[in-house]
Amino acid sequence: MFRFRPNAHARSGTIERVLFFGLSWLVVGGGWAISSPSLAKSPLAAAAMSVPVKPDPEGLLIEVYKDLAANHLRAAQLKADALVESYPNFRLGHLIRGDLLLMHTQRVATFGAVKGAEDKLKNLREEAMVRLKSLRERPDPDLVPRSVLQLREDQKHVLVVDAKRSRLYVYENHGGQLRLATDYYISQGKLGINKVKAGDQKTPIGVYYITSRLSGARLPDFYGIGALPINYPNEWDKLNGRSGSGIWLHGTPPDSYSRPPLSSDGCVVLTNPDLNKLINSIEIGTTPVIISEQVEFVNKTKWANDRNMAVKLVDEWRRDLESMDYKRLIGNYSRQFKSERGEDLATWFGKQQPFFSSVKNMSVKLRDATFFLYPGRDDLIVGTFTEDALVGKSRNSSIRKRQYWTKEGSEWKIISETNL
Repeated sequence: MFRFRPNAHARSGTIERVLFFGLSWLVVGGGWAISSPSLAKSPLAAAAMSVPVKPDPEGLLIEVYKDLAANHLRAAQLKADALVESYPNFRLGHLIRGDLLLMHTQRVATFGAVKGAEDKLKNLREEAMVRLKSLRERPDPDLVPRSVLQLREDQKHVLVVDAKRSRLYVYENHGGQLRLATDYYISQGKLGINKVKAGDQKTPIGVYYITSRLSGARLPDFYGIGALPINYPNEWDKLNGRSGSGIWLHGTPPDSYSRPPLSSDGCVVLTNPDLNKLINSIEIGTTPVIISEQVEFVNKTKWANDRNMAVKLVDEWRRDLESMDYKRLIGNYSRQFKSERGEDLATWFGKQQPFFSSVKNMSVKLRDATFFLYPGRDDLIVGTFTEDALVGKSRNSSIRKRQYWTKEGSEWKIISETNL
């Protein structure tokens, strides 16, 4: 079951007031009016502006709405001033500040009351709503993302993208246990998620890995301070005929602090400051990126049960491989099996038979295993591991392998297998 735990402000009731006044203001209107002729910055606020460490923009955003909900309009104005001074290219901050200034002369009954292109105002309203909602709803620390079943010891972080909430969660791996480290606002494809083909302006759903790091100096300004490409299309995408390329996590151009929730051609877009921090949390080739329509969070008992099931499946396959019993081993595979080259089970397995006929004994060990429940699915597990085999007394081999297991009725079967 998925649930979020409200943060400390929400537990005290403050956020409910903020969301009632703030989000209802965004959606259906309400309106405040400022009667005072002007709002000058206080010496304390001016001193705060001289501090070189920039304030968190989302923190300031929620503080503005908290002040509005409490009718502390002067404090809200000062924080909006601080927001745009610290982040002059934060268009949402300017819009909020513009509304506050407009309250000097008239009643404001809707978010984005200043004049402007309606499509741009709509984008900013949507960004404000998802930002405020994510600040109100924080992942429960007692729950974990269901998709991430097991990481390797050297995988220090996993990135979990929740498209519905326009959020990227960074989880740390502490001895096999996941702990939320931080999270960031993100933008995704103009037409949403579940990419199928090149040019469809959708963000893919699946289990991916960071493949490289591109510095901003090598890229057009459009990508901001840099980019982190991922391996879309992965093996599963290719087997299902999904096409396209160039899906990156990247930043924003210098004139834009952030982009609307639905605004990319399929990439995951962060603000430049957030991307800069994220870069320190990734390892090239090993950091997984899980992209979901909506992240499902489960308690640790459910998570452990799913993980143990995945481990058991692969270990039973290992024992059948080690037995050198052809019939036992093939029983692990689906009749719908396809290799990375599109071969069916009979063709692909036929290529393995000469090896079985030439080997009399073999011991197999598996290490460095990772397991993921494919995002949005209960019936697909992807496992990756290194297979160490000792054939006879002297022939050693190590192969990095990836398997996709699908549930067929009450049984799990391998539907695809790739040597990496």
